Amino acid sequence: MTSSTTHHAHLRSAAEEYPTKVFLETTSADGNPLSLTFADLEERSRRVAAGLLQRGIRRGDRVAVALPNHAEWLELFYGVTRIGAVLVTLNVRYRETELDYMINQSGARMVVTAAESAGFDFVSFYEGFRAQIPGVDEVVFAGRSGADGWDALPQDPADEALADHEAAVAPDDAAVILYTSGTTGRPKGAVLTHRSILASAAGQAERLGTTSEDTMLCVMPLNHVGGITCAITSCLLTRTTVVMPPAFSPSAALADFARHSVTFFLGVPTMWSLMLADPSLSTLDTSTIRLAVVGGSNLEPTLATNLLTAFPSARLVNLYGLSECSGASILSAPDDDLDQVSRSLGTALTGVELRVMGPDDTECAVGEDGELQLRGDSVASGYWERPEETAQTFVRDGWLRTGDIVNRDEDGHVVMLGRLKEMYVQGGYNVYPVEVENVLTSHPAVAMAAGIGVPDEVLGEVGCYYVVLRPGEQVSEDELREHCGRRVADYKVPRRIVVVDELPTTPSGKIAKAVLREQHATG
Repeated sequence: MTSSTTHHAHLRSAAEEYPTKVFLETTSADGNPLSLTFADLEERSRRVAAGLLQRGIRRGDRVAVALPNHAEWLELFYGVTRIGAVLVTLNVRYRETELDYMINQSGARMVVTAAESAGFDFVSFYEGFRAQIPGVDEVVFAGRSGADGWDALPQDPADEALADHEAAVAPDDAAVILYTSGTTGRPKGAVLTHRSILASAAGQAERLGTTSEDTMLCVMPLNHVGGITCAITSCLLTRTTVVMPPAFSPSAALADFARHSVTFFLGVPTMWSLMLADPSLSTLDTSTIRLAVVGGSNLEPTLATNLLTAFPSARLVNLYGLSECSGASILSAPDDDLDQVSRSLGTALTGVELRVMGPDDTECAVGEDGELQLRGDSVASGYWERPEETAQTFVRDGWLRTGDIVNRDEDGHVVMLGRLKEMYVQGGYNVYPVEVENVLTSHPAVAMAAGIGVPDEVLGEVGCYYVVLRPGEQVSEDELREHCGRRVADYKVPRRIVVVDELPTTPSGKIAKAVLREQHATG
């Protein structure tokens, strides 16, 4: 496996090697089940590429996608990237505030979205929203017929013309813009290249030892590196079949384990915990699971023990990754024992260098705490049109500052201690308090807001927000949650809102969130 090539070259190679092997067991946007071989996906993505070219999309243009995990998402991904265009991956749960900024900031010329998802009518939404995204030439709706429907996009390719576009694509060309928020509250678009995604996926596949005999269940969203890199691209490289439902359900996931003889599953701790608590677990045969990979946050010892009890045939693996490193960068080994897996994240993948740096910008000795920094082909090329933030995060000599505090032992095992950043992880989704604080303070009754992540038994962490009201104003917690729910994804809506007279501040006047955490911890 190599990262010195492109996505469409790997898909073509897989289609030539295993033309009749099923790559995807999934659904289309209309809800119908669909089995796609490697050759099927190759041909479908070529037709999508031809349709994009016919509509004027060219190398370097951005196409935004907001879909559940359906076949159309991957047909679009391989269609966009094979002509050198860039896919802007958006969560289907995003609403006006997020979509307005991300679509405009990325300069997307086309948006491909669901006609309807989870009861939300995107067709009606975009009728009123189009004026806010003037750079978008057209919106295509998957699961809808007609001129603006998905079925009108694919076209018969002119082989010679398409081949010329494919040949012009280089490994270091941008493939994906994936948005991740920062301390300013404005999301940053991490630019992942063909090389960076493939490098991370290849390193993961090598560490896990996955093969064409495996079957993976992919429930991580494709707009997340856990979906597009750790699941799809890694499995493409090893010719592994992927079972991909549109969304995660604990009972459905367990049923898929048994129905498809799944051997490999990657989930965040919340997903694993929900499956362990599901009544159907004891009634289904899950003995085929040989790789139980936990990513997204620290693996608690109790969860590790419970997983091995429930899935005795499985090897437990810890995965650490981030958007700016295109996916996985540190993994434990499948033969690591329970103590090792629950104590450390693992070691750096092949092709990934790591160092631990102190506040004085000198490298820490073994066992000393400092900031984790990474370097290698899997590191993103920067943030889309954000030069200052790029310079702050992607520092000299190719090193990426992760913002995570770790230490490591003499064997290179990395132990996670905490985050420099304020982000918390709710049910596997990253939430950045500043973004939610900005939405809260947009309510006319709210003067100030400050949020922290607090522990939760099911979701890992949830948001607790403290607000100061304007003089003479009154507003209920439910009203503020509804206000947020109309403007941001549902997983960002605060679980708890506390109205206070004032917020604690530091001597410099900044909100002292450490004090808020202490107050919450002490009740």
